[in-house]
Amino acid sequence: MDDLLTPPFDTKIAVLVRDDLEPWQRLNVTAFLVSGVTAAHPELVGQPYADADGHTYLPLLGMPVLVFEGASATLTSAHERALRRGTALAVYTREMFATGHDADNRAAVAGVPAADLDLVGLALHAPKNAVDRILKGARLHP
Repeated sequence: MDDLLTPPFDTKIAVLVRDDLEPWQRLNVTAFLVSGVTAAHPELVGQPYADADGHTYLPLLGMPVLVFEGASATLTSAHERALRRGTALAVYTREMFATGHDADNRAAVAGVPAADLDLVGLALHAPKNAVDRILKGARLHP
């Protein structure tokens, strides 16, 4: 992975999405997955923003989110590597596109063994070298 695009942090937030998704699906999956990383790591959230007129805005993550893409096999391999390493992940499966709320999303994942999940996205926050190893074979999203 290109070191020029690596943030100057000891850790990375990375999202990996399937390269065969529609653009709206890629954006939707990325948003859901980043919310999982944020929920698991609230310490990564910065302070609220304010403009010169005194309007305040919600805080954002205090570090960049790197978005990668890859084929189905790339996601499967990354998922397996993360599980072997004990790295916490957020996952999004194809079945979740047909659900309407969080309980149905969780049920869609709970009914399938890990090796059989039809992954369309995953996200993680971990030390940079671990993320690089887990996402081996993925490429930065254009």
